[in-house]
Amino acid sequence: MKKFGFLILFLILVILFTTITMLPNSENKTAAEAPAKSIDEIASGAKILVLNYHQIGSNFTPLCVPTAIFDEQMAYLKDNGYITITPEELYEGIAGNLVLPERPLLITFDDGYIDNYTNALPVLKKYGMRATIFIVPGFTGNNANYLNWEQLKEMEKNGITIQSHTLNHRALEELPDDEIRAELLNSKLLLEKNLGHSVDFLAYPTGTYNLHIAGIAKDVGYKASFTIKYGNVDRGSNIYALERVPIFQTENTMKNFFERIEYRQSFESLGWIKK
Repeated sequence: MKKFGFLILFLILVILFTTITMLPNSENKTAAEAPAKSIDEIASGAKILVLNYHQIGSNFTPLCVPTAIFDEQMAYLKDNGYITITPEELYEGIAGNLVLPERPLLITFDDGYIDNYTNALPVLKKYGMRATIFIVPGFTGNNANYLNWEQLKEMEKNGITIQSHTLNHRALEELPDDEIRAELLNSKLLLEKNLGHSVDFLAYPTGTYNLHIAGIAKDVGYKASFTIKYGNVDRGSNIYALERVPIFQTENTMKNFFERIEYRQSFESLGWIKK
């Protein structure tokens, strides 16, 4: 009987010990709440609007926004409190190292068309807007439809940041690894050599990418990369697949512009949609 009593007592102690260790404590509670806290931080953080343009002028293509309408768009953004930032400021902002303005805005152009200098730059200067152009250095100075090095240097003196759009604008997903690496690295090196500063940001040609390509971009030294995936950037974004809002010429370009930027901002601020 004594042995049976000791066995009963032993089993009771084991059950009590197991129950106590399973009770929630401060460490367990903190760990359990961490994901919810992260989601709250993302939701309450800045939603960075990144606009994606190509051409500004009179060409009748979806990629070309008429100059007068571009002027109207910049006036609207200025009047509604948007403050333009650089890719570096976006990067530091979502890393939590920089306090961004209430309505941060990154204006980007892809390819480096000559009309970015002749048509877009005067409008940007008129409204005190900064912008970023993702350049294809293989085209630079070799084609009259694209910017040359002197124009790029002048634009940089007027609030324009120059970054990479690969060397020759090839479809990266169709290339072997050595050619992907060459497109990304040689573009970066050529821009740095001719402009005299570090080039740390990339926009994928046609916006297409995959995790493997993103890994190569990171490996050759880019801090972040931009896609044409529709949405706003925040702390929940993939730093090598940052969202943008493409702006096109349509039957009602200004109406579509307003819908794209304001509806998206409003819905995300209410938590109704997240990319």
